[in-house]
Amino acid sequence: MAAIVLGLILLSLTIWLGLLSFWGQFWRADQQLEVETLHITSLESLPVVCAVIPARNEADLIATTLRSLLLQDYPGSLNVFLVDDRSTDRTANFAEGAAYALDKPQQLHIISGKSLPPGWSGKLWAIEQGIQAVETLYATSLQKPDYFLLTDADIEHDVSNLRRLVAKAVQEDLDLVSVMVRLRCESFWEKLLIPAFVFFFQKLYPFRWVNSPNNPTAAAAGGCILIRREALEQIGGIQAIRQTLIDDCALARAVKEKGRGAEEQTEKQSNSSSSPASPASPASPASPPTSPGRIWLGLSTLTRSLRPYPSLKTIWDMVARTAYTQLDYSPLLLLGTLLGMTLIYLIPPVGVILGLIWGNWAIAFTGLCTWLLMTWAYLPTIRFYKCPLWLAFCLPAIAFLYTLMTLDSALRHWQGRGGAWKGRVYPG
Repeated sequence: MAAIVLGLILLSLTIWLGLLSFWGQFWRADQQLEVETLHITSLESLPVVCAVIPARNEADLIATTLRSLLLQDYPGSLNVFLVDDRSTDRTANFAEGAAYALDKPQQLHIISGKSLPPGWSGKLWAIEQGIQAVETLYATSLQKPDYFLLTDADIEHDVSNLRRLVAKAVQEDLDLVSVMVRLRCESFWEKLLIPAFVFFFQKLYPFRWVNSPNNPTAAAAGGCILIRREALEQIGGIQAIRQTLIDDCALARAVKEKGRGAEEQTEKQSNSSSSPASPASPASPASPPTSPGRIWLGLSTLTRSLRPYPSLKTIWDMVARTAYTQLDYSPLLLLGTLLGMTLIYLIPPVGVILGLIWGNWAIAFTGLCTWLLMTWAYLPTIRFYKCPLWLAFCLPAIAFLYTLMTLDSALRHWQGRGGAWKGRVYPG
C-alpha cells in the first residue's frame, strides 16, 4: 500500500512539474489589459463601437453598468443597445433613468426582447436582437459599426476600459479582445472559491496559448468581449453559436478557427503558386490573402463584476450550471475529470497525512513538496485578488469542493435540471 501511495504522489508531482513547465505559463496571471501602454490618439479616424447588453431582471445592477458605459472616456462614437429580455422587475425603466440622469438618453437604445425561439439560449437570442437593432439603425448610414462590445448587465467598466480594448484591437490587428473582469471577492466564500475559479479557467485555457495565433486554443470571457463586425459576419453571426451555453468560448473558437482555416488555405495557395508550373498551362492568379483570426484574452484589474456570490450555494449553482456542459455531457470525460482532480489536487495532502500516520517520511516529504508546489502556482492568482496568502494552502480543499460541484452538475443534467438560469432550463 505504501508503495502505491508513493507512486501516486510521484505521479502527481510529475504532472505539476509538467504543468508549470510546459502548460502555457497559465499560473503567472500576467496577461492583463491595464499593464500595457495603449494609445489611439494617433488614429486618423476612431472606430465606431456599439455596445450590446442582454438584460433579464437586472434592475439592481443595470444603472451602475450603464453609468460606467455612458461615462467612458473613449473619444470615438459609442452607442449602447440594451435588450430587455422580458424582465419583470422594471429593468428597462432603471436603465432609461440612468441615461437621463447623465443627460445621455440619445446614446441608449432599449429593445424589448421577443419570445425565445427554439434552438436558442436566452442570452444569445438577446444579443442577436441587439445586433439586429444596430444593423437597422445603421442601415442608411455610410459608416457602419467597426466593433461590437458584448458585455453583461452586471459589469462596472473602468472609465478607460473601452479605450484600452479598442487600442488593443487596432494596434495588434485583433478580431476579438476579451477580458475576464475582476470578479467580486468580498465574502468568505468568495475569497475562498472565486480566485480558484479564475485559476482553473486559466489552467483549462492558458491565456498565452489563447493569444498565440499559432496555437488552436481559444477562449473568451463573456462579461466583456470586443469583436470586429467583419469577424462576426465571417463566422455567420451569433446564429452560428445560438445553442451553446458556454457561448463566450464558442464565439472565440469560431473566430480563431475561421482565421486559422483561412491562413492555412492561403499558405497552401502560396505553396502551390511557388511550385513549378507546367509550361502548357498558365499560372492561375493567387487569391488575395486573408488575415488570420486573432484573438486576445486577459485579466482586468479595474473593470469588475457586480454579481455577488455571498454563500457557498450561490457559487455552487454558478459552477454546477455549466460544468458538465464544459465536458460535452460525456460520462467518460466526467470520470476522467474526477480522477484527474483527485490525483492532481487531493493525493498530495492525503499522502502527507498518511505518511505522518505510518511514519513513512518519504511519502510525507514527497506529498508536502507537491502540495507546496501547487500552493506556489496558486499564489499569483491569490495576490491578484488581494486575498490572504494562507488561502493558497487551501487549494486541495477548494479543488475537492469544485470536484463535487462538477459531479453535481452531471447529476442535475441527468435529472433534467441542467443549465438553469434566470428561470430557464437548457437541456443538453
